Amino acid sequence: MTRTYRDRCPGVLRPWIAEDGALVRLRLVGGRTTKGALRHLLEISADHADGDVSLTKRANLQLRGIAHEDGCVDPAFVEAVTEAGFLPAPTHELVRNIMVSPLTGRRGGQADLGPVAEQLDALLCADPAFTDLSARFLFVLDDGRGDLVDRTLDVGAMAVDAEHAQVRIGSEHWGDVVTLEALPEALADVARRFVDVRGTGDDAPWHVDELDGADGTGVEALSGPPHARDLRTHVTSLPLPQGMIAQDDGRSVEHVPVPDGLLTPELARPLLDRAAGPVVVTPWRSLLLPDLEDA
Repeated sequence: MTRTYRDRCPGVLRPWIAEDGALVRLRLVGGRTTKGALRHLLEISADHADGDVSLTKRANLQLRGIAHEDGCVDPAFVEAVTEAGFLPAPTHELVRNIMVSPLTGRRGGQADLGPVAEQLDALLCADPAFTDLSARFLFVLDDGRGDLVDRTLDVGAMAVDAEHAQVRIGSEHWGDVVTLEALPEALADVARRFVDVRGTGDDAPWHVDELDGADGTGVEALSGPPHARDLRTHVTSLPLPQGMIAQDDGRSVEHVPVPDGLLTPELARPLLDRAAGPVVVTPWRSLLLPDLEDA
């Protein structure tokens, strides 16, 4: 695929200008945030946007209807979002696209990939080279339950046991089985090679899958010849049930649907009152309230 323009995925510092005002996207690593941060964000939306918070299919958040001038939002809005913790790495805000199995570390799965996601995020934000990635470039970490295995991705992994995962390169190719300790660097290495081989300019590929057949350069340039898919990755999971789900530690997690992915203040208020602290945005535009003591 050949393009003549760069991607236009929005961020706080690169908003999308729509008819009703600016739209910004706030990236969450693995969809994780807190009830305090969400409360703060709803206040920010009431002051600067349309009052609501939208959930995206990549487990991120969006605000829209924001005042702007010359394609930029008000510095007071940027300051408020930063203080709320939603802009931890301004230079890398567009590339912090890391999706993780929402229940990882709390119920099921082969391994807890939450720490892997956090370490990968730190590696991305520490390397200026990653600012050349497209804002659509996506890391997907499936903890072995198979809830994200069918997602289109650029770089990812799937846990095969409590201590190992198989690397993924593009949507169809599989790499080495590595330890979870080595996994963040292994994923970052593949992304670095992609930055090196994709070239520069407006026509540079956005995705790993787009390397196949382009000038004879395929995924082999990122990891060598593809490996066979580990048999332990051939699993899928049923859709997450709504309501209370037992955690492995004896506590509970509540899975709450958010109609049309639109979190209004009226819907958010009772949910956040029930939350124990952590909140997880899912790729299905719903919310998880984990670590509840009383089911």
